[in-house]
Amino acid sequence: MAARTDHQPLLVRALPVYVTAAGLLLMAPIVIVIVLAFGDQGVVKFPPEAYGLRWFKAFFGDSRWQKALMSSLLVATLSCAMATALGFMAAYAMVRGRFGMKKLILSFVLMPMIVPHVITAIAMYFVSAPLNMVGNPVWIALCHSVLSLPIVLLILLSALQGVDANLERAALSLGSSRLRVFTRVVIPLAWPGIVSAALFAFLASFDELVISLFLAGVRAETLPVRIWNSLHLQVEPIIAAVSAFLIGVTALTLLLDAGIRRSRELLRGRERHAA
Repeated sequence: MAARTDHQPLLVRALPVYVTAAGLLLMAPIVIVIVLAFGDQGVVKFPPEAYGLRWFKAFFGDSRWQKALMSSLLVATLSCAMATALGFMAAYAMVRGRFGMKKLILSFVLMPMIVPHVITAIAMYFVSAPLNMVGNPVWIALCHSVLSLPIVLLILLSALQGVDANLERAALSLGSSRLRVFTRVVIPLAWPGIVSAALFAFLASFDELVISLFLAGVRAETLPVRIWNSLHLQVEPIIAAVSAFLIGVTALTLLLDAGIRRSRELLRGRERHAA
């Protein structure tokens, strides 16, 4: 027991060092890509000999990259809307509904998180090809929403469990219809969770590569697919700028989600203090 007690302070002191080292190791590739994005030479070299915005200007000025960016934004927005709407209804049914086999249904909906994406992509391709849906942005968004739905469902299950069912019963007892209770009580109370789920659904679609490789074709080439195709020809410095842009979008989305959660917590704290 004494030996175990003597080693415990050492482990406690070593844990922050280990976590810091692991964090730096994970952040190193991201930092390298961002530094390369600001290089001003014509080849990929680390560290760059000169710095500038040359490759960001090339990215935003190239019609092919802009078309891929617009395709990604369109597909991600449609996928976000589909997954959030369907996920919210499914989560509400899971939380408030009284029916059997809830765990089985939940396991089925969460299956895309378990099955490798390449298997899902192959299956979706064999469904899409006979229907002539390869390259259709709406169809690609629908397929992306299959992967986003489990994320949305898990977030909204947690959010809706925090909504007091007594508030819904009170609204019903005062004469409100089910639709009015749903739109005026449930949705406003679960709104931070809905926004958070929508942001993560957008990111999941915006960064999706495997399914897009099978379904995008030449008509709806998304940004990750454009990066993939460009890497097959040569490693251009513009790819570092595009990757830095994607990192920035991801970081901005996560910061927005954190801000929404923080503001919600502050609002709840003020409400409790006032009560």
